[in-house]
Amino acid sequence: MRSIITIIKEQIKSFYLVRRLSVYELKSANRNHYLGIMWEIINPIIQISIYWFVFGFGIFHSNGRGNVEMGGEWIPYFPWMLSGIVVWFFVNQAITQGSKSIYTRIKMISKMSFPMSVIPTYVIFAKFYQHLMLLGVILVMFQFLGYPINIHYVQLPYFIIATVIFLVTLSLITSTLTTIVRDFQMLITSTVRILIYLSPILWPPYHMQPAIIQTIMKLNPIYYLVEGYRASILGLSWYPIDHWQYTLYFWVVIFILLFIGSILHIKFRDRFVDFL
Repeated sequence: MRSIITIIKEQIKSFYLVRRLSVYELKSANRNHYLGIMWEIINPIIQISIYWFVFGFGIFHSNGRGNVEMGGEWIPYFPWMLSGIVVWFFVNQAITQGSKSIYTRIKMISKMSFPMSVIPTYVIFAKFYQHLMLLGVILVMFQFLGYPINIHYVQLPYFIIATVIFLVTLSLITSTLTTIVRDFQMLITSTVRILIYLSPILWPPYHMQPAIIQTIMKLNPIYYLVEGYRASILGLSWYPIDHWQYTLYFWVVIFILLFIGSILHIKFRDRFVDFL
């Protein structure tokens, strides 16, 4: 518990620095592009178009399954996919960049005086700003897709915060391990590529048989976050309450990740330079 308290205190104490560094990270990543930060919107839109064509118009439409049954309602594939994939673009980049955040910046950061535990945090916050921009664009799109603003939007900030907390706690583990063993970064990259197909993002797993397969998929915390965003944007249910057991499971996983990550990080961070 002492390690957890230390990490939390460092995050709170350095929050102003996290915000400044994350803004700098966001600007520096796009400073050489003519369209600048607009590429953070253009790239996901291009990928969404491709996924919709392949899965929505191609695979599902050709099989006569143009709609997805969710919570007793039939949702057209495109809004269903769009409401979930918005989370994926954030999770994908945050996991990948957060895992290599320390060892790629250690030489520069070692000359500055602030806790190393905030390095993954400010990298994730840079991706968080991109997520908010994309989310804003997609929410506007939903107003024209027949899914206007609804009361369930109230729970959306909860899922946004839950996503950030999940990514920060996970990055404590991954950034530490990739600094110690560089090959771990390759494992993370490969795993993330697979996760998009093991999460309810591009295809609906709700009626898979045997039912144990869906239960196993729900062990992935990303499943909870994606379905939470989807229930909020589409106005289907009060997901954290209706699935309170799953909500409890999610936060237990977060605590376990924070416990493991804080111990690993504090144990090895004084030796990070030695692993370069």
